[in-house]
Amino acid sequence: MKQNLKIIIGVVVVVAAIAGWKYVQANFTVSLPDYPPIQKAVWLEQNWKPGEREWYYHASQGTQTFGIPYEWFMVLEQPAFSLAAAGRLSDPTYLDRFGFIPGKTYSSTHELPVGFAKGGPMLVSSTGQPWKNPQTNMDMTRVGLTCAACHTGRLSYQGTTILIDGGPALTDLDKLRKAMGLSLLFTKYMPFRFDRFAKNILGDKATDDAKAKLSEQLDRVLMQVSTIHKLDEKVKNNSVTEGYARLDALSRIGNLVFALDLNAHENYVSTSAPVHYPRIWNVPWFLWVQYNGSIEQPMVRNAGEALGVGAWLNLINPNKPLYDSSVEVKTLYEMELLIAGKQPDANCGFTVPTPPTASGCTGLKSPKWPAGVFPPINTALAEKGAELYKKICQDCHLAPVTSPDFWNSKRWTPPNAAGERYLNLEQVSIEHVGTDPAQAEDMKKRTVKVPPNLGIPSDFGNALGKLVEKTANQWYDSQTPPISPDQRKQMNGFRENGIRAELAYKVRPLNGIWATPPYLHNGSVPNLYLLLSPAEERPETFYLGHREYDPINVGYRYEEEFAGGFEFDTTIRGNLNTGHEFSDEKRIGVIGRLLTPDQRRVLVEYLKTL
Repeated sequence: MKQNLKIIIGVVVVVAAIAGWKYVQANFTVSLPDYPPIQKAVWLEQNWKPGEREWYYHASQGTQTFGIPYEWFMVLEQPAFSLAAAGRLSDPTYLDRFGFIPGKTYSSTHELPVGFAKGGPMLVSSTGQPWKNPQTNMDMTRVGLTCAACHTGRLSYQGTTILIDGGPALTDLDKLRKAMGLSLLFTKYMPFRFDRFAKNILGDKATDDAKAKLSEQLDRVLMQVSTIHKLDEKVKNNSVTEGYARLDALSRIGNLVFALDLNAHENYVSTSAPVHYPRIWNVPWFLWVQYNGSIEQPMVRNAGEALGVGAWLNLINPNKPLYDSSVEVKTLYEMELLIAGKQPDANCGFTVPTPPTASGCTGLKSPKWPAGVFPPINTALAEKGAELYKKICQDCHLAPVTSPDFWNSKRWTPPNAAGERYLNLEQVSIEHVGTDPAQAEDMKKRTVKVPPNLGIPSDFGNALGKLVEKTANQWYDSQTPPISPDQRKQMNGFRENGIRAELAYKVRPLNGIWATPPYLHNGSVPNLYLLLSPAEERPETFYLGHREYDPINVGYRYEEEFAGGFEFDTTIRGNLNTGHEFSDEKRIGVIGRLLTPDQRRVLVEYLKTL
């Protein structure tokens, strides 16, 4: 009997140990892929000079994404169970495992990855005052993400990495957020970590008082991390894991401004509708942006993005102007100009029936298929695909941008007072296209509770649009002298602050489509060949995070499971891979007749040419 009891106790201890380790693994470690280092990097010609590209990669938008100063970010250790010093969290090789492109890929000296920017003083969220070094009393520096973090793509093929300016990133921001939180937690509670941290921040001669204040600063950051974690747990049952290459951006922006900045936690919602990072070439030409065509004005779109990745905003401090913020409005305007160039104008083919030329278009252009890296396009098949595209795709996606038919499309608006025209792209009802409805539906139904003094409505779309407009106006008013009405119109892109929440998704031109996997607005289809196939032929589960490109089917490799990758389950709402389907069946989501395998092949070959 005693021997049996010992065995039972032993089994219980082992099971508890295994269960405990599984809990630790799930909650206190970050599973990341091991990628080979970048050996050779290639940029495609997209009409940007190297200096313009580097500025776009690192120009500060006023964001302090991680809630800690740059000085902390650079010296924090990676979350590892070790008493000895771990590698730095800011190590480019480590950040590359989250999908962030190392700065050394294009520059031998830049310390931050593509899409990371140092800015002005780091501001304390509660007061808006500069964050001070407890030893020197000097202002500390903010660090945050820019639009380049989510809109710079990469493809790898047989040892060569191709970087795509304005393309969709292959990053996992949620994993980075988890790693940052664990790094801070370990710094606080693991032996010797805090001492090393304090020495790096305060110096060798730091006083006990300075160390105590540094510890208090760390406590305040961890309190905010804990608050967000508890809110995430509260909405966990309705949340959808984003994974590599996706983000529920609008939900996250709303959570930041309406739940955290406003300190109204009842406004916090789940990340229920992750979307694939969109490509941004041509976007300045569009009258409406976002997948559901919900935002009209460029400044509202861009300033909202800056707020969504952590620019400081005052909504509750009576000692600061309402809507005061750290948003760098002038930089956002300059970024928009860099992407847009001088379009639209006659030299770019808007008023004459000729396609644009490299000399006439000065903004960011979509990339061309790199025949020197990928296998060459089969021109005979592509010619057949061109005829098929014209028959079954062109009515919605428009003629190729190199065609006079594109520049003379009736979807271009008449010139406005500034002489500019925009593409009013078709919005296709979700009941017709049949793709996952979550992004459109959840934006339309979301409401927020806001105090009367903010002067904004309660429906989410209009609330966010009005809040961002007031934030930009506060910046305009605070300049010396204030920005003139004519300048404001120009910086706002000569467009009104139009907001709508239609149950539809916009249809955009397909130039550069080959460089933007995975496909559909939520990234639920791995490659173009499968997108042209019946829905039942698309994989129910697959893995995101692979970087190796498949030039035959046009997408990332996806079949193999790999450690640290993201298993994409298309049976979950928000992840559905239905719709935009070619089939002879008559049902929701079927947009065209069934294509034979050969027809899919020629169409894929043609899409490589766009």
